[in-house]
Amino acid sequence: MTAVVVVVVLVATTLGVTALIRRPLPQVSGALTLPGLEAEVTVTRDARGVPSIRATTSRDLFMAQGFTHAQDRFFEMDYRRHVTSGRVSELVGVNADALAADKVIRTFGWRRVAEQEWSILAEETREYLQAYADGVNAYLATRSAQGLGIEYTVLGLQVQVGEPEPWDPIDSVAWLKAMAWDLRGNFDEELARAETYSAVRDVDRVDELFPVYPESRNTPIVTPAELAAASTAGGGADDGALPVDPDTDLDTGTSPSTETSPSTETSPSTETSPSADAALLGSSALERAVAAAQRAIDAVPELLGSGEGVGSNSWVVAGEHTASGLPLLANDPHLSISAPGIWSQQSLRCANVGPLCPFDVSGFTFAGLPSVIIGHNADLAWGLTNLGADVTDFFVERLTDDGGYLYDGETRELDVRHEVILVNGGEPVELEIRSTGHGPILSDVFELDTTERAPVAPAPAMRTSELAVSLAWTALTPGRTADAVFAFARAATPADVAAAAALFEVPSQNIVFATVDGQIGYQAPGKIPVRKDVPDAAVPSDGTWPRPGWDPDYDWQGYVEPEQMPAVVDPPEGFIVAANQAVTPAETDTFLSVDWDYGYRSQRIRDLLTERIAEGPLTGADMSEIQLDAHSAFADVLVPWLLTISIDTEFDAAGQELLREWDRSMDTDSAAAVYLAAVWQNLLELTFHDELPEAQRPDGGSRWLEVVQAILDDPRASWWDDRTTVGVEEGRDEILYRALVGARAELTQRLGKDPADWSWGRLHLAAPEHAVLGGSSIPGPVRALMNPRPLGVAGGSSIVNANAWDAADPDGSFHVTASPSMRMVVDLANLDASMWVVMTGTSGHPGSRHYTDQFTAWATGETFPWPYSPTAVTRAARDTLTLRPGS
Repeated sequence: MTAVVVVVVLVATTLGVTALIRRPLPQVSGALTLPGLEAEVTVTRDARGVPSIRATTSRDLFMAQGFTHAQDRFFEMDYRRHVTSGRVSELVGVNADALAADKVIRTFGWRRVAEQEWSILAEETREYLQAYADGVNAYLATRSAQGLGIEYTVLGLQVQVGEPEPWDPIDSVAWLKAMAWDLRGNFDEELARAETYSAVRDVDRVDELFPVYPESRNTPIVTPAELAAASTAGGGADDGALPVDPDTDLDTGTSPSTETSPSTETSPSTETSPSADAALLGSSALERAVAAAQRAIDAVPELLGSGEGVGSNSWVVAGEHTASGLPLLANDPHLSISAPGIWSQQSLRCANVGPLCPFDVSGFTFAGLPSVIIGHNADLAWGLTNLGADVTDFFVERLTDDGGYLYDGETRELDVRHEVILVNGGEPVELEIRSTGHGPILSDVFELDTTERAPVAPAPAMRTSELAVSLAWTALTPGRTADAVFAFARAATPADVAAAAALFEVPSQNIVFATVDGQIGYQAPGKIPVRKDVPDAAVPSDGTWPRPGWDPDYDWQGYVEPEQMPAVVDPPEGFIVAANQAVTPAETDTFLSVDWDYGYRSQRIRDLLTERIAEGPLTGADMSEIQLDAHSAFADVLVPWLLTISIDTEFDAAGQELLREWDRSMDTDSAAAVYLAAVWQNLLELTFHDELPEAQRPDGGSRWLEVVQAILDDPRASWWDDRTTVGVEEGRDEILYRALVGARAELTQRLGKDPADWSWGRLHLAAPEHAVLGGSSIPGPVRALMNPRPLGVAGGSSIVNANAWDAADPDGSFHVTASPSMRMVVDLANLDASMWVVMTGTSGHPGSRHYTDQFTAWATGETFPWPYSPTAVTRAARDTLTLRPGS
């Protein structure tokens, strides 16, 4: 890398730093010829570079959107398509992480599934995607690689960089697979249970670490009363009822996909008994297979984010509670932090909105995908949060040494395909991908040596077999989510939302919406598998544990019908909060999931809304203020216990004293906030690290708060005892004491002896990082160019202002791992009064002032005006570019 630094310095010296980084900046004013346009298109940009596109036809509109996305963020688009097709090694060269990612994504076959989806999409959707691709390619035709992004210049110092290949519509469709992957539900918890069991060897103790959702304290999104009273005019739950037994779906004629379920037969497996299955699932052979699958999962790049911090807040308030008399809607998706930020703001308007050109929509887009993902049109606003439905299952497969796998007492042939991964500057890598009827075998991705491939005992009349782990996932079946993206952009009524939701198969999202006519609502979409209740099962059959692949009783039995998904319109309460908590009470939810965010954020939002409604009508400013709430549920639970602990010395007690008068808000200037965070990190380490595998150490999110809250009442709970201190049995008070004193010592070393000098913002930093040129292995001058300067931020995990951090970080860092990637508040009474902000800025070019011009505002909780009407857009315009037809 030293050579790279030298070359970069030489290039900068020769060309000039300014010229080098400004070369990719696009033309944003004047006029350009865009071959393929049917008529002139106008693109105005406001003070933050946000484009508003006005076109005569839908084709021109999306062609211009592709053009402007490529202007602002082509390298990001190019990187995303290399990831989703398993071709990162072609872009960055010989790199172990890139090759690992390519292997896993090729095993999944994201690109292959996207290609299969093309033929089932609506004709108009295909036309829009093609128009978008044409716009991207029109821009590519005007520039060399080095003129598209400084990333190509830097990469060109290490690998051969050719001209980027043309954009293909499938590149856009494949992005939806990455979106689905990062928002996939209880995937992590399922493997976590298996890995945790391998360490503690006790199902009951595993269950203690995955407690049930606390309905008595944290309200689900939709209550039974709301389900019963809900208007179903626009679709949603049939008569407010959800199926109470998944088997009833078998009578509807819903058949499982042949790609994800090999059989609908329900005869029990004759190959092993339940007791034998249970022994097998606790075997060391399975532990190795699960570990291999976990390694494969960890290799996939996090384009949107992963872990407990990835979620979102959304809520909508009816006009009866607002100053304007019409609804207010708020949304702030919690995703990973990156430079540039995940979202790109845009407005898309047909000059004459009608059947031939029906779009008049503004909001947040993904560079590389046409239309708007979250936002509003002239009639309706909508927000999304991750529903977290269980749409994946790991199947433990018994493979035979003759190339088959066991299923229902018989041997079946594995599906085998071969692919070649091209490596820029290196040798091609051949990959063999094996799949069962359930899905691809993830534990194959990384080769295990002969000692790790320990076989399990031979089955009766079967040859020796070994265990493997395959993945069934709804996103690996072709679907119509791309159709849904455009349907939401045109939706005007609750019925339109329900119809769009029926197409929105993956990822499963909570949808809150409001109309300019005054209606508010909630709709759950998604392709949700039906699982059979298996009596006397060796492992739970509800999707919370890996499933025996050899037993057909564990196969998916079909999918939930869209009209059976939870929905409510105009609830009596007058507001709806959807923040990743349970969707409905457990007794009415028989198919969505049992693994939810534990609802501390959602309940805090509900409480704040209830309080403010009692004080008077709500305004948009109230909604923004709630988004910034930093009150800590961790403090509510922990501080009363921590203050009961007696600390001997004045020095050690100085940290504890901070907690006595603290308002329990994780503000940037708060010394008590950083002290509590350090105590929490120590508490989790002292309590759980001695028993759990490294990959399952507590991240400190809502699940772990629920776990600790349960054991605080038991001073001799087994988790308190440190298994590494032989002959000594620690209890609760000893662990709390050590956590308090240890935090005081740690912060003294990091922030100084005097607690008055401490503050949360000094350690809790938001540090957006470029996906390719931002990591620690990249030379410092390049990192400094690509990565914005870190900023201290308020909030934390499971807090409304959800700037999450990872308590299991081996370096003890409090840096932000996921955060509100944008914030929006939509005023349905006056759409021009709506407000928005993204994490960094609209541009993907570090030479542009719009690369980071929203970062400070985002960090401090500011938002910007969101012009929507033609008059407001014209008034806000700082640059105007006319795109003209021509050859």
